[in-house]
Amino acid sequence: MNDLKENTVSQKSSPEDKTYEKVKLNKEGEISEFAKTAIIAVLLALLIRTFLYEPFNIPSGSMLPTLLVGDYLFVSKPAYGYSQHSFPFGLANFEGRKFEDKPKRGDVAVFKLPSNTSIDYIKRVVALPGETVQVRAGRLYINDTLVERDPVGLVQSDENTDYVTKPMMEYIETLPGGIMHRIYEESDNEDLDNTPKYTVPENHYFMMGDNRDNSMDSRVSEHVGFVPFDNFVGRADILFFSVAEEAVLFNPLTWPKTIRFSRMLNLLGPTRPAEAE
Repeated sequence: MNDLKENTVSQKSSPEDKTYEKVKLNKEGEISEFAKTAIIAVLLALLIRTFLYEPFNIPSGSMLPTLLVGDYLFVSKPAYGYSQHSFPFGLANFEGRKFEDKPKRGDVAVFKLPSNTSIDYIKRVVALPGETVQVRAGRLYINDTLVERDPVGLVQSDENTDYVTKPMMEYIETLPGGIMHRIYEESDNEDLDNTPKYTVPENHYFMMGDNRDNSMDSRVSEHVGFVPFDNFVGRADILFFSVAEEAVLFNPLTWPKTIRFSRMLNLLGPTRPAEAE
């Protein structure tokens, strides 16, 4: 026992070693807290994106004049309830909708393209299940009744309307039920200005772009056609940001001229009779 005691070396930590260990523990703690915060933030963002609001941006002019290229929207997920398309990355696999609430005529809605559900489209709900739709000589008929439109005036390409390459006529269209919104027409003799009479199947909707002569919508049966309710992602509710194509991310000098401040935090949707009173 004596030999063992005599040959044992007592190892004491120096002040420098203790400081190093303390710094090391502090850094490890900071990294751990940062990782936890990042994970919580990601999970929170996924929950909001899945169950409340999902952001989308507008890449084309098919919804002019309502939506411009470079608009950023919040789409309400609870508006229509939840289907498998409400969940990101294909995480859900079930049929039908939970907590469903039917789309209303005039809603601007995001949906999964029926011919390719990996693609999101945004159009306006024009006709409901069981109704008939036809375009004759550029005029919209729903249930064989002409939809009224009132001219606003000619729109030129220099009026902050991206993708308008020629003069267009702007109208205020009044859908059945007194629902009013604006549309563009190049003329009444374009490719989609004369269609067959469509009958909207049960649990499907007929969708059209507001830029009537420059929109791939339900009039093109082989590409869009009738949109099943299960394909609806949500209703476009809030326009929270808008920027013109000329904006350069890494050049702040371009921002004041390209950010459309007047469009920020605007509510979307048509004018309904109750709102007009």
